Amino acid sequence: MGVSSRIVLVDDHTLVRAGIRVLLEEWGYSVVAEGCDGDDVERLIKQHRPDVLLMDISMQRLSGLEALKQLRVNWPALPVIVLSMHDTRDFVVKAMQEGASAYLLKDAAEVELRLALEAVLHGHRYLSPKVSGRVIEALNTPGGPAEEATLTARQREVLYWLAKGKTNKEVAYQLDLSVKTVDAHRAQLMARLNIRDLAGLVVYAIRQGILALDE
Repeated sequence: MGVSSRIVLVDDHTLVRAGIRVLLEEWGYSVVAEGCDGDDVERLIKQHRPDVLLMDISMQRLSGLEALKQLRVNWPALPVIVLSMHDTRDFVVKAMQEGASAYLLKDAAEVELRLALEAVLHGHRYLSPKVSGRVIEALNTPGGPAEEATLTARQREVLYWLAKGKTNKEVAYQLDLSVKTVDAHRAQLMARLNIRDLAGLVVYAIRQGILALDE
């Protein structure tokens, strides 16, 4: 699949982009455009229509997370591999919640980048093993949100779609509910589970089997 796959590469470090580009082209991928900031993403995607976006998470003017959030409005199906130096659970969960297809650490082995590309091009997700381990550790850590809170079938549905990164409006459309009703369910979930943010909801949904780790 690499021969025909077109990639847009966005990173604020010129040497990093150059090194990644060399690898990608050695593997048969085509780097059709490069950018140095999150502000470049929308324009480059619109202009080049790539098969994959490979993007740094930390950039100066507009972060990769913000760019990803904006990108998902008009390009919901585009595979996005997030590059990051951050291996903490919060960064990973937030990136996946915003719609990342893969989360790859910048100190990862070359083979991981290739595995991530193959995974997202086949419609799957990929987490660097080190990152995956941190997330699993967090899921297995006792305490935190209520472990066995009883949720209604509707609350589980709302939680599932929120954990997949859908906005309240998108969840309302998916479940044929009003946005106001989804807002109420979300508030009730956070109160019942003692969770204060979306990242916490994602972790809880995975821990309870409502959302698969690789979904």
